[in-house]
Amino acid sequence: MSEQVSWVPEGLDTGKPSAARLYDYLLGGGHNFAADRMLGEKFLQAQPNARTIARLNRAFLRRAVLFMMDNGIRQFLDLGSGIPTVGNVHEIAQKADPEAHVVYVDFEEVAVAHSQLILEGDPRAEIVQEDMTKPDAVLEAARESGLIDFTQPVGVLAVGVFHFVPPEADPSAIVAAYRDAVPQGSYLAFSQFTQDLQPEEMAGIVEVMKKSQNPMFPRTMSEVEGLFGGFELVEPGIVPLPLWRPEATNTDDPDKAGICAAVGRKI
Repeated sequence: MSEQVSWVPEGLDTGKPSAARLYDYLLGGGHNFAADRMLGEKFLQAQPNARTIARLNRAFLRRAVLFMMDNGIRQFLDLGSGIPTVGNVHEIAQKADPEAHVVYVDFEEVAVAHSQLILEGDPRAEIVQEDMTKPDAVLEAARESGLIDFTQPVGVLAVGVFHFVPPEADPSAIVAAYRDAVPQGSYLAFSQFTQDLQPEEMAGIVEVMKKSQNPMFPRTMSEVEGLFGGFELVEPGIVPLPLWRPEATNTDDPDKAGICAAVGRKI
């Protein structure tokens, strides 16, 4: 039975779980439905640390944005941005510089609808409904927004989304298309699930997600490094989430992080 909520886009089948709403559920958000919560519980059975991993991934996003801000980036392209929650990119960036621009990209209907609501009245941030695996369409929409000047360095964010890109979609070519669209001095922040961390739990997650709209494709850290062609990895390179430029209070176990992360500068 479908749930009727005021922020649900017309015609949305709430009986089909989505990765964006699953992530929202794991983060403790309220923009998810019974089907998403059911999938989330199965996800938690396979990976009991999933809520902590979601939190760590969100924390990496914040640190990566602030790192880029410290290095002169004032415009961001957030691929697969998901359902807005505490600590959105425009909030982080505009707190550091009110003139910072952000273009969010997602195709999930609830993510887009809720993003439109929270971005209303902010002329420096916009959501475009496009599939991040189709860079030409995404880049055209970003240009049309008027918020991204592709002659100036851009912070490209692909945080916790590429594990939904199958090998046959050629993730290397997708990343390369975004790399080629931005000038030298731009940055890429990237994180995704890896079988190098907790392989047994990762195999369980893959099985759970096979039954969803968004199957999962973990990659080794070596494979992730291969996606950074044309980028120079900044220290500390490709590491488990808690080890990427941790704050002084960090006490999280990197062996249970599930996701590896890195930031690279276009050379």
